[in-house]
Amino acid sequence: MADDERLVFNLSSGGDVVIKLRPDLAPGHVDRIKELAKSGFYDGVLFHRVIPGFMAQGGDPTGRGTGGSNLPNLKAEFSREPHVRGICSMARTQDPNSANSQFFICFDDARFLDNQYTVWGEVESGMEHVDALPKGEPPANPGKIMKAEIRPAS
Repeated sequence: MADDERLVFNLSSGGDVVIKLRPDLAPGHVDRIKELAKSGFYDGVLFHRVIPGFMAQGGDPTGRGTGGSNLPNLKAEFSREPHVRGICSMARTQDPNSANSQFFICFDDARFLDNQYTVWGEVESGMEHVDALPKGEPPANPGKIMKAEIRPAS
């Protein structure tokens, strides 16, 4: 059952980040994240925008913040879930229905994003590895996802 699955990112900054998926909030986005993780799409992908006190953004195979997967963009699935520390949400252009593969993990409260970006998960453990990612837009030596996988909840 999807509710007991976790996305695990092994980060170059030191270890595993375990993310509880939230299909109750964004079933289409969770399906996309799972599909991309299972296909190896996120393996080796950089965190190209890491802003202290705000968020770490990744999921672009070009590493520049301009790319996505070859799959169609997703229709927005906005919810009332607050953008607070550890929340995982989808990046997009000004078009609300333009999320594809890029995502961000909030370092801190970013409530101004509420109801404008699709929340699809929340970090359960390993947030210290997100905190340890090199900072910058882009970072001089960006951190990356070594491996992404879907695992059953333990």
